[in-house]
Amino acid sequence: MSEPDLREKLRAAARQEQFLEVVGRDEATARFHGHLKLEPVGTENVSLAESLGRVIARDVVAAVDVPGFDRSGVDGFAVRSADTIGALEERPRVLTLNAEVLTPGRAPEVTVEPGTATLIATGGMVPRGADAVVMVEHTDVIDDAGAAVRVEFHRAAAPGQFIAYAASDIARGETVLRAGHLVTSREIGVLAAVGIDAVEVCRRPRVAVLSTGDEIVAPGSPLPPGKVYDSNGAIVAAAVRELGGEPVELGIRPDDEAALIAAVAEGLACDMVILSGGTSKGAGDLCYRVISRFSDPGIVVHGVALKPGKPLCLAVTGGKPLVVLPGFPTSAIFTFHEFVAPVIRAFAGLPPERREAIPATLPIRLTSERGRTEYSMVSLVRTDEGLAAYPLAKGSGSVTAFSHADGFVAIPQHQESVEAGTAVSVQTIGRGVEPADLVAIGSHCVGLDHLLGEMQRRGQSVKVLNVGSMGGLTAAKRGECDLAPVHLMDPATGRYNEPFLAPGLSLIPGYRRLQGIVFRKGDPRFEGLDGGQALAAVAGLPDCLMINRNPGSGTRILTDRLLGGAKPPGYQGQAKSHNAVAAAVAQGRADWGVAISTVAADYGLGFLPLQPEHYDFIIPTSRLDRPPVRAFIDLLAEPETGRWLEERGFSV
Repeated sequence: MSEPDLREKLRAAARQEQFLEVVGRDEATARFHGHLKLEPVGTENVSLAESLGRVIARDVVAAVDVPGFDRSGVDGFAVRSADTIGALEERPRVLTLNAEVLTPGRAPEVTVEPGTATLIATGGMVPRGADAVVMVEHTDVIDDAGAAVRVEFHRAAAPGQFIAYAASDIARGETVLRAGHLVTSREIGVLAAVGIDAVEVCRRPRVAVLSTGDEIVAPGSPLPPGKVYDSNGAIVAAAVRELGGEPVELGIRPDDEAALIAAVAEGLACDMVILSGGTSKGAGDLCYRVISRFSDPGIVVHGVALKPGKPLCLAVTGGKPLVVLPGFPTSAIFTFHEFVAPVIRAFAGLPPERREAIPATLPIRLTSERGRTEYSMVSLVRTDEGLAAYPLAKGSGSVTAFSHADGFVAIPQHQESVEAGTAVSVQTIGRGVEPADLVAIGSHCVGLDHLLGEMQRRGQSVKVLNVGSMGGLTAAKRGECDLAPVHLMDPATGRYNEPFLAPGLSLIPGYRRLQGIVFRKGDPRFEGLDGGQALAAVAGLPDCLMINRNPGSGTRILTDRLLGGAKPPGYQGQAKSHNAVAAAVAQGRADWGVAISTVAADYGLGFLPLQPEHYDFIIPTSRLDRPPVRAFIDLLAEPETGRWLEERGFSV
């Protein structure tokens, strides 16, 4: 490409003149639904075994009675209840036994006449003349040499006792399942009970799922620099299946207009097409251009006043929905559930999802961008006053925000913030949200990951929010967690954690980690030096770039103390975890940073020890006797835990 052509291409990319109209959420929904038939896409007959998880298409009416005959509910004797009136332990009534034993599946041949009884098993057909069954435990056989067998009855029987009458469960002509009912194992039992071996169900809508972008790589393939694995395709396909649809995975297409046109044409053989990536005004985005070719009506929405999810494109062609989700995972998942999931549910014959709202309190201040409704993913934790809705501080590019969230809080478009302590309504994601047995809020560590995983394996549900040591300390003071993992050093004394305790907090010793400088192996600016020498040597080098940690983290406090006021190049850069520091150094975006030895080893980096630190657990004293907390403390003390930690480079 010539230099003038390159300059013109850059100018076009910088202008980003692609059309983007931003409308409100309700307007977007109305436009989209106005061009769709929100009803099942068809029906089909499937076998009873294949009906699990499907939606009943038509009311199912029983053609038989269940049970189909009067049936005994116990092992005993079929009798006329009048013959047992007055029977007592000390004054039994005596009846003659009929020469018949009624086992399940056998039709009675002998009528129970006055003064007689018939032996019957559980599930046996009650004979003519009998109106009650007496349990065998309340009878005795008279041992005599008479011609007939006689039985003593020590309790009177009420009419209908231990008899399940014909049609008492299901009556012929009764509707046993209605259209729209989701088939579970229970419904299969009902269908089988009325003799149905095949049932008409709603056809699963076929949904084409396509990921776009030159930067996308399929999971399982090598990951070149600048590329990302395709999580959106997997998430969307699984969500389609959860909603009763049948995903048709078309894989990944590059940012090539001809390839995308062909892929969309292939997808339109299905009931719906979902693309992810390429909906905003970026230079490489072609999806909008491809979708804009349709005009029946074609694009009905391109841009919604939401965060996350503003760059959403909704279109309809030939009565089929055609959706382009944003490329960032959280934006893609959120807009999928808000705008696409209701359509798939309708196509699959399912009723609209009923969302539950849970009252909670916001523990920290939330800021928002004026002009569009913002949805903040939150995790619910139990406090002494109720529930706290902890915002998950992850951007729209996060893959885990949705999986870690219990719900979301909406910030209106004309509001810039919600203050800490505000009562909020949390819209739950899914149903039956229950706070975890054990909540840990504070500093992340792979050692803690192992401990909490072991707690989960032992039957305790756990939740961890990685907000840094100072954030964990604050949460513990407010009673929002069971334990706060911290590694806070007092700059004045060099002591860890204990100086930060406040009334009502207790300290449980954890284990030790080794903090040090991480660098790429072979870098002569670090090789052969100890940690202190390296700090002194590189602090003033203009071309030796540091990656720092976020304020409030234990590592940042240590780093600032060791630097003694110096601010090397890159000092303002903030990584929120040891892993983020190691990744920046490994990828060459920085030359050095401070992290723990375990993470340095995981990333294949060089490591210069600086100082061992104490990774301990601050626990609200009022929660020390909670069984999950006691179980965690006991786990810490187990010899096997100590051995695992030492194998991973920690010390106890």
